[in-house]
Amino acid sequence: MSFLIQQEIIEGNGLLLTINRPEVYNALCYPLLTELKELVFQLYHSNLRIMIITGAGTKAFCSGADLKERDSMNDDQVLQFIDTIRDTFQLIANLPFPVIAAINGVAFGGGLELALACDLRLASEQAMLGLTEVALGIIPGAGGTQRLARIIGPARAKELIFTAARFTAREGEKIGLINHVYKPEDLLPNALGLAERIAQHGPLAVRQAKTAINRGLNMSLDDALYWETSCYRQLINTADRREGLTAFKEKRLPQFQGK
Repeated sequence: MSFLIQQEIIEGNGLLLTINRPEVYNALCYPLLTELKELVFQLYHSNLRIMIITGAGTKAFCSGADLKERDSMNDDQVLQFIDTIRDTFQLIANLPFPVIAAINGVAFGGGLELALACDLRLASEQAMLGLTEVALGIIPGAGGTQRLARIIGPARAKELIFTAARFTAREGEKIGLINHVYKPEDLLPNALGLAERIAQHGPLAVRQAKTAINRGLNMSLDDALYWETSCYRQLINTADRREGLTAFKEKRLPQFQGK
């Protein structure tokens, strides 16, 4: 088991990743990012159906970059760090299966950017969030300016980023950033339940649905509709589609194999 990133297999052919630096609010240091990047890259060749990312302890999901480490870096090292965190989060965003962020505490700066790279975001009612970088004289550099605007709209994103605002999970839910908010003790059970509900459906279909949505967002509607059809076509000659039809006819739950 890794020290900085803990891994746990969960029901439904899923994986729970836990950022394991609770003593520093699960801040992102360079060794942790390197480890996470290598791990996520390997997952592209897995048969996983779902993944959850959370933070160790009860105080933090991820507080962003480790500023003590950052203070010791020269300019070139800072740029290398930014490249690594950006590329790592992009790898997470592009995983073929859904990824759920279980935000169990503070998620500031790079921590919120990590959550933004996930497909779904669940949060504890005690969580606080924010892209607070401009208060430090920098900007979000791991996708925050781009992903937040796409999720909640540019005007709201600009206000939150320009003011370095910190906001509650409930406020995040109101603006469409957070899918659901739970009591702290109910967060992980509900994340696991959501993961199980997703994993019980056709894994190839879920993957194609994610691909259709993500790529279609960057297309015109006409082009996106053709892209949707292209994704659908990938499922026609699959055993899972035939199993779904057979199970419906036989009035039973389908047993999808991802084939």
